[in-house]
Amino acid sequence: MSSSSPARRAPLDPRLVREVRAARRHVALTVVLGLVQAAAVIATALLIARLGAVLLVDHRLPADAPALLLGLLGALAVRAAAVLVEQRTAHRAATDAIGELRRRVVAHAAELGPRAGAGRGADLAALATTGLEKLRPYLVGYVPQLLLALTVTPLCLLTIGLLDPLSAVIAVVTLPLVPLFMILVGKLTVGRSEALIADMRALWAQLLDLVDGLPTLRALGRERGPELTVRTLGDRHRASAMGSLRYAFLSSMVLELLATLCVALIAVSIGMRLVYGEMDLAPALAVLVLAPELYLPLRNVGAQYHASTDGLAAVHAAFEVLEEPIPEDGTLPAPDLRGATLALRGVSVRSRDGLAPEQADLELRPGLVHALTGPSGSGKTTAVQVLLGLLAPDDGRAEVIAADGTVHDVRELERRSLWDQVAHLPQRPVLPPGTLWEVLRSARPEATEAELAAAAAATGLDRVIAARGRDAVLGRAGHGLSLGERQRLALARALLSPAPLVVLDEPTAHLDGASEAVVLDLIDTLRAQGRTVLVIAHRSALVARADDETAVARADTEAALA
Repeated sequence: MSSSSPARRAPLDPRLVREVRAARRHVALTVVLGLVQAAAVIATALLIARLGAVLLVDHRLPADAPALLLGLLGALAVRAAAVLVEQRTAHRAATDAIGELRRRVVAHAAELGPRAGAGRGADLAALATTGLEKLRPYLVGYVPQLLLALTVTPLCLLTIGLLDPLSAVIAVVTLPLVPLFMILVGKLTVGRSEALIADMRALWAQLLDLVDGLPTLRALGRERGPELTVRTLGDRHRASAMGSLRYAFLSSMVLELLATLCVALIAVSIGMRLVYGEMDLAPALAVLVLAPELYLPLRNVGAQYHASTDGLAAVHAAFEVLEEPIPEDGTLPAPDLRGATLALRGVSVRSRDGLAPEQADLELRPGLVHALTGPSGSGKTTAVQVLLGLLAPDDGRAEVIAADGTVHDVRELERRSLWDQVAHLPQRPVLPPGTLWEVLRSARPEATEAELAAAAAATGLDRVIAARGRDAVLGRAGHGLSLGERQRLALARALLSPAPLVVLDEPTAHLDGASEAVVLDLIDTLRAQGRTVLVIAHRSALVARADDETAVARADTEAALA
């Protein structure tokens, strides 16, 4: 964390420019457009000053100097075009940068595994959606104004110095007051954006947990109970957001007042010297036009400070995930699991609540049905993740014992060669989009129509097909089907899969009693096919179907620390 803190405090995170191509192009283009705007601003001020001198000193109408008028219109048009291009490209660059970061964060978190510290579960979902959207006002509003402050302000100050050194001295003295007050306001808001994103991620996590548990709550008649929880979470998020807005309005008011006073100092100085004839009109008018432009970028930077803190907090959260090292893949091909034994030897995994599981031992002999039992939160799913090489244990090891007796640590094996031999059915099935029949066929593309129909009949999916049709279009994760129907489709895909190891995580959790019998028959079918089956089970009927039962336990936090 400490290594990334300086980058997080910088107004423009160098990691964003260095590693996100869209952000890098946006910064380069904004610098060029800033220089164009600076040139247009200076030209506008000089032309307005000259026209003012023609009118007030030479007593001629501006129409008598058409070249100056055309030059002024041209400078204004160039500035307007630069601003328009900047705004249009900023929105496109923000969309591209957010999309690029989102893809990288999700892909990297997938490679990190199911228990990656920085990108786990609903926390990752919140970051990849609303969290990274905080970058939009940062890239569209704050970054362009910051770069304008680095281009327009110095060039305007240089021009003022050439026209009126005294005004330049006043500007040099007063300009640091703007960032000084920005720092003071920033000290009031320190940690505010991180707290806001943390609240938002907690809100997402708890809401997703609540939505996941709604089928169970409805079955128990408790679907209206969590209303107070949702209201409390919403109130907390609203209070945090309103607090951030109060500080944003405060900073804008302070910076507007300060910039106005600074411009007034230059104007008063010029006015007094004009009265006493100590300064010509043309340079005085040019300085008066340039003075507000001198402070404008800094005022806008201060007004966008809230967007900057939100954006930098989102960048920091994204790079926390991206900078977490990916576990190295093994180098040995996995042995054939049709004759291999998978085992856990004294495996423990630490979590925030203790060890789950604690000192777990498990042995999956080929061709048998194994039940993994234990109370909720004991680490059954975590134990399976360790067994499949998805998660590294804190203690103990996972082994694959080949048919010839050779023992391999799971981490020594190429993960893909192991996973290709496993059909995993989690509690919430993961299904590709497509028609119902296409999703079924994707489990084994070479399967015949008769084999597909047999798998559908064996899992009760044939009734779903009869009701909805083979060509019913499913969205991502099986959207369009009920949870029970998705479970039947996932079971049919597991039956079609040629994988020698089938892992079923609570396969009857979303099914009624009649459908549970279908799952029990499916387990018998898989056993008859000679496949190894691991069932994570609570229900006694599932445990009774197994040839072997293993229980796992957890240790609470105090015991784990001891």
